Amino acid sequence: MSRIGKSPINVPSGVTVTINESVVTVEGKGGTLYQNITDGIEISVSENVVTVSRPSDSKTHRAAHGLYRSLIFNMIMGVNEGWTKKLELVGVGYRASNRGQVLDLALGFSHNISMQIPSEVKLITVSEKGKNPIVELTSFDKQLVGMIASKIRSFRKPEPYKGKGVRYVGEIVRKKAGKSAAK
Repeated sequence: MSRIGKSPINVPSGVTVTINESVVTVEGKGGTLYQNITDGIEISVSENVVTVSRPSDSKTHRAAHGLYRSLIFNMIMGVNEGWTKKLELVGVGYRASNRGQVLDLALGFSHNISMQIPSEVKLITVSEKGKNPIVELTSFDKQLVGMIASKIRSFRKPEPYKGKGVRYVGEIVRKKAGKSAAK
């Protein structure tokens, strides 16, 4: 069996998990999330414990077993505690600000980049003198937070020579030696 898929998921108090045909619904203080289940994966809820099982050892069932267990676990953790991603803007003149749900980034291009953030995501920008600006995204939906953080990072990925760009807080960027190192 899948090592991830066979471990049960404990449901904390305040979170309800319901299964209706092939749709798993997780409700909590953060919000409500839905996930369609395919491939014949069976999910059962009993006494605040969710277990995921598969009908056979075929390759597709083995792959989906751990996947759906992880997705359901992320949904339960999201509606209970929430997920946060922090991005750091490293570079001279790089700035971040927000007006409500509109994120405004100055990343060294000839124009600023404005991005509309969905209402499910809480957006905070922190700019302190002498430190790199930080963009903090918080939501109960892990997939949505990760997708938005990835989109913001794609505007200016960290380059390998000076390390300038948008990176996750704590991300280590390996730097290359420049032309002068060859002499």
